[in-house]
Amino acid sequence: MSVLTVSQLNRYVAFRLQEDTKLRTVFVRGEIANFTRNFRSGHCYFSVRDEEASVKAVMFRSNAARLPFEPENGMHILLQGSVTLYERDGAYQINVTDMQPDGIGAQALALQQRRERLAKLGYFSQERKRPLPPMPQKIGIVTSRSGAALQDMLQILRRRYPLGTVCIYPALVQGDFAPRSIAYALETAGSDHCDIILMGRGGGSNEDLSAFQSEDVARAVFRSPVPVISAVGHETDHCIADEVADLRAPTPSAAAELAVPDMNALRASVQALSERLSRAFSAILDEKTQQLHDRRQILAQYAPDARLKLLTAELSAASDRLHRCIDHLLMTQEQSLALMLSRLESVSPVAILQRGYALVYHEDALVRDASDTKPGDTLTVQLAHGVLTAEVREIRKENQDDI
Repeated sequence: MSVLTVSQLNRYVAFRLQEDTKLRTVFVRGEIANFTRNFRSGHCYFSVRDEEASVKAVMFRSNAARLPFEPENGMHILLQGSVTLYERDGAYQINVTDMQPDGIGAQALALQQRRERLAKLGYFSQERKRPLPPMPQKIGIVTSRSGAALQDMLQILRRRYPLGTVCIYPALVQGDFAPRSIAYALETAGSDHCDIILMGRGGGSNEDLSAFQSEDVARAVFRSPVPVISAVGHETDHCIADEVADLRAPTPSAAAELAVPDMNALRASVQALSERLSRAFSAILDEKTQQLHDRRQILAQYAPDARLKLLTAELSAASDRLHRCIDHLLMTQEQSLALMLSRLESVSPVAILQRGYALVYHEDALVRDASDTKPGDTLTVQLAHGVLTAEVREIRKENQDDI
């Protein structure tokens, strides 16, 4: 018996495994463990295990790139491959050529994983949803140029809002190249200064609508600089693009109605607003006119001319009262003076002289008694009419009884 080296032994076992037709194609059900993907080579390395055992597995880049989902630890799978020996370590492994989730379809799992990944990135956040412009000037449509959805949207846009400019950005809406085509059309419309973008297509199978489930389209909608309305399929159809868009419309026709206002409704609204504005303006004008009138009246009370007139009238009235008071005072004083004059006249020496009496002066002194003179004195006698000069010749003293 010959002695083999380790390399020879491993190479022989590997050869025998390749010759075994039962091991060339095997189907194995199990749970993924220790999964790693070499980002440089793209190869996937993991173990497949059940409750009692495990086996190593490898899936090379050419096969791994075709997987629609991302393998994860703990995922139950059904794999197809061949049993081979890794000669360097002397360990056998399964060279996996295909892999399917066990219990759920690969496409459904891929969609679920994609949705979860985009949700973590904030693609579905309500806070980032933007309001639609009330009166868009430029409307972009991303859809198939040959589809009925385009004609439906154009018809509604022309009827409801002929003022807007509609630009069509044609794209493939199904097939392998559809996701990138739609994403490119969205990027073009966003950079072309559109105010709003309508994206969608008519109804179809899940496979027909799969382009709108792609990450390329979701990323393009998320990065759009203007609001996007998604209208994919019918009302019962839902896709990732609908959730990322700023607004989901149940159909392309509904998207066109949501994107623009109705001109007839706008005219009616403008007319109603115009009437309200006219009534409000009239009410404000009446109110301000009344306020102006009131303020003019108040101002007139404090105006210099009015104040001067008022003061002039008050001065005239005061002057009249003063003149009346003066006239009354003068009349009273005249009456009092007349009474006093009457009284003075009654005791006046002149009045006495008028009654025949005379005033006798000696050297400017009034003579009241005969003893105040002596014979030979010269006296001045004041009469009512004229003055006499007399000489005293004799002085007689009369008895009091004779008077």
